Amino acid sequence: MDVNIQEINEHIQKESAFVDILKLEIGKVIVGQKAMVDRLLIGLLGNGHILLEGVPGLAKTTAIKTLAASMSALFHRIQFTPDLLPADLIGTMIYNQKTGEFQTRQGPIFANFILADEINRSPAKVQSALLEAMQERQVTIGADTYPLPEPFLVMATQNPIEQEGTYPLPEAQVDRFMLKVKIDYPSRDEELLIMRQQISKDLPVAHPVVSPEDILNARAALHKVYMDEKIERYILDIVESTRRPREFQLERIEHFISYGGSPRASINLAIAGKAHAFIQCRGYVIPEDIRAICFDVMRHRIAVTYEAEAEEMTSEMIIQEILDTIEVP
Repeated sequence: MDVNIQEINEHIQKESAFVDILKLEIGKVIVGQKAMVDRLLIGLLGNGHILLEGVPGLAKTTAIKTLAASMSALFHRIQFTPDLLPADLIGTMIYNQKTGEFQTRQGPIFANFILADEINRSPAKVQSALLEAMQERQVTIGADTYPLPEPFLVMATQNPIEQEGTYPLPEAQVDRFMLKVKIDYPSRDEELLIMRQQISKDLPVAHPVVSPEDILNARAALHKVYMDEKIERYILDIVESTRRPREFQLERIEHFISYGGSPRASINLAIAGKAHAFIQCRGYVIPEDIRAICFDVMRHRIAVTYEAEAEEMTSEMIIQEILDTIEVP
């Protein structure tokens, strides 16, 4: 099959022109956190969801709210608490005394962007209701099924501190998130800008610069981004090495992994690789795209053993070891 890379590249450059405009608009409100904004765009274009881990006050809510405002999309923030019920999330049937009939009241899940704040604060029933909505892109209330709006992106946050009274997400459920992103404190210069921005009279506001339709068109264009067979094999090598390290000369990490990445890992690594190339306005995937996104796709898909915990070996260290060992095409 002959592939005209130049033609694909020109097409993707044209389709991805809105990315820079969108980043510029978000940059008016969000200082720094470029990696988080990029990951949000990758999740949005790849039709996936994001699990975000970071201490409070790092502009997690502001980031997704600004993204929604930049594309005139509906945004809802749901604070997860121990007493939250699935009906508080998806909606319920309300009895109308005037008509003597039950009416459907849709919950806050019916929006383009959902911020599931501190998802680990709620019990399993609520978590599974959210994950079902994420997976099926629809919600059942009573006897009726309602599709969720498109595009639909869930950004769930986990607070790494204060683990008291939390319900950790089971590994199988965490696997449903395309990316798990860890964010850190801003640099000193960035924090100075944030401080000045927050104490000034006029706080910057994002205005709509793209439409939800632009995102849906970009998703269709994403499939056209070219991925060479060598890159596909590179992805499979990375994922397989988490399951059978010995076959990839990685015996030293074998006893640190209790189980490796599922097929979702390779699928999401390929989609995220294409999305990473797309936001760089490039029509083909290079190994650097895979390496750049690898930690976010894989960190929650590698379960470490007690031995690894005892030796303070994290899944990130394992991924680094894999990337350093496996031959880059």
